[in-house]
Amino acid sequence: MNSRAFTLSVLIAGIAMFMAWSYIDSEESALIKKYGNSQPVVVAKQDIRELELIDDTKVQVITVPQKFIQPGHIKRIEEIYNTIAATPIKKGEQITKPRVTQPGSRTGLANQVSVGKRAYAINVSDSQAVGKLIKPGDRIDILSVINYAPGQLEKLKVKTVLQDVLVLSTGLKVTNELPLAYVERNEELRRLNLNRHTDYNTVTVELSPAEVQRMIYIVNAGSRIHLSLRNNDDKTIERLPSTHLFDVLGEDQMEARKYYKQKELETQRRRGNSR
Repeated sequence: MNSRAFTLSVLIAGIAMFMAWSYIDSEESALIKKYGNSQPVVVAKQDIRELELIDDTKVQVITVPQKFIQPGHIKRIEEIYNTIAATPIKKGEQITKPRVTQPGSRTGLANQVSVGKRAYAINVSDSQAVGKLIKPGDRIDILSVINYAPGQLEKLKVKTVLQDVLVLSTGLKVTNELPLAYVERNEELRRLNLNRHTDYNTVTVELSPAEVQRMIYIVNAGSRIHLSLRNNDDKTIERLPSTHLFDVLGEDQMEARKYYKQKELETQRRRGNSR
């Protein structure tokens, strides 16, 4: 092998590598000068919904040139453990301090109530709330059993009081799937998993102030409340008459009417004889 040719080849290769390194270094220096040094930032690994809990499965750390770092950026995942997204965050977006919040009043039920509306809680059992399969975000109708003449079955009526009502929460579980409930005890936060929470005794709905007054009147009058689940896309408001005994009896209602008419005549006769 020609040692002179080999030496020349090595020298040329070394010069080429030096020139390539110099070019890359100059380009890198130019980029750093233009965009700044790269720094670690926390970004979303997936879309994060509003009021969704943020943990290390949903975020990651990448390096970004200083010019592209957003104000209030977060450098370490540990800084946002058990925080909640204050706004929706798209995959790849930087997690910034204004976009996360700690559990508190801003993440509670009040934040879910529309302006001009009120939250009202209804006590329910399994039979009253579709086997407690109702969940936040569902839409329901509210029915009431009204008895304005106690002891007289023919005076008992069932009325659909309100239709297409938004469910804000069931027990502790709130709309937008807020996954945790926080209770402040001894300066610590106790965490309760609500993703499968079905053991509830109240359903909180969104009503107008006038509708809240109507519901309070019905409840305090001793009327029983029932909830019926409807399709969320069904916005139809039906004109429904009240249902009474004779509607349920159908073809047998004539017999019942005859019975109650006779009973009423006997009552009048007794009153007349007592005078």
